[in-house]
Amino acid sequence: MRRAIFILLVSFVWASQVYVARVDAPIHPITEEYIIRALSVAELNSSPLILQLNTPGGLDTSMRKIMRRIMNSSVPVVVYVAPSGARAASAGFFIALAADFIAMAPGTSMGAAHPVAMGQKMDKVMSEKVAQDASALVRSLAQMRGRDLKAAEEAVTKSRSYNEKEALKFHLTDAVAGSLSDLLKILDGRQVSKPDGRKFRLSTAGARVKVIGMNFRERFLTVIANPSLAYFLLMLGLLGLYFEFSHPGAVIPGVVGGISLILAFFAFQILPINIAGLLLILLGIGLFIAEAKVQGFGLLGIGGGVALFMGSLMLIKSPDPSMRPSLSVITATVVGITVIVLFLIYLIAKAIREKPMTGVEGMIGEEGEVFSDFVGGKGKVFVHGELWNAVCDQDLKKGDEVVVEGVRGMVLLVKRKP
Repeated sequence: MRRAIFILLVSFVWASQVYVARVDAPIHPITEEYIIRALSVAELNSSPLILQLNTPGGLDTSMRKIMRRIMNSSVPVVVYVAPSGARAASAGFFIALAADFIAMAPGTSMGAAHPVAMGQKMDKVMSEKVAQDASALVRSLAQMRGRDLKAAEEAVTKSRSYNEKEALKFHLTDAVAGSLSDLLKILDGRQVSKPDGRKFRLSTAGARVKVIGMNFRERFLTVIANPSLAYFLLMLGLLGLYFEFSHPGAVIPGVVGGISLILAFFAFQILPINIAGLLLILLGIGLFIAEAKVQGFGLLGIGGGVALFMGSLMLIKSPDPSMRPSLSVITATVVGITVIVLFLIYLIAKAIREKPMTGVEGMIGEEGEVFSDFVGGKGKVFVHGELWNAVCDQDLKKGDEVVVEGVRGMVLLVKRKP
């Protein structure tokens, strides 16, 4: 009796306002934090939440937390796969099925939800267990929402994907809406139910739409979690530390490199990292350092570039291209770093081979003029506008031109200029 009264009391929701949260990124801890925060804001104001979704999928742990929060929320949650060209794939498909109402824009798709290993290889038994678990979850969600069990399960077992018309046919979506305003008209007067039996009748006609955007922290961390940027930060960090260790006291390369590495390691907590790829990248940097130390005629440097490229390709292991850095970014970064390092090594080698330009050693090869006649092989010469004591095994007269052959303490060893 009490349950019936409770359901009756919450059966109407007068939506003077509707909150909208937009996700256009993989599902990971940052998008999870954003969606849960948006849902909390909507609950605080007793208003429905429309989650506009465009995602290739993401992490299972974040997906399940979002699903639990949606199903146990105190306000209706609508998932809207939009804009045209968007998708709710993999983890996004499960999140959509957990919602109280699903809508899709024309030219969108959902499905392709077969679980895949991120960063590690599963054996056949473990892969089957994971697939069965996901299949059971999708059947439970579909049955709870009265959706086509077979179609929902095939999105997991056969990686099927459905466009908006196919999804409507199999009742995997409740409506097709060309815009947010069209969706509000469709929602007006609809009754939606929560898994625990609570019912809500939506009144969205004329409702104010309030968009909950990501805050600065969420935007910043979402950008950092981009695979291409995370990879670039890793390379920048390693390059900065390489310069700092090669030229101690430079400071700026070390500071920039350290910050970049920390940011990259944060992103790698989200992305599926392959340890073998990371080790190859470190080997590449090590070969660059060895080239600078032992002068390997460029062979060690080229080997470092090859190791860097191979490690970069292996670094982020994911079947989803959106979770990997693009090949163009990898190629440009590796070629750029290799060229810069080899050029710097060339400059270092050239400087080592060249005659010193300063100090006492820089006097060797310099020309000068005899200031006074040499007596007993000793005399004085002008070199670089300075008066030096000099010795020579030849007879020299004042005004003779000489060439410095060596330095012994503060005495120059000279000979007559040919």
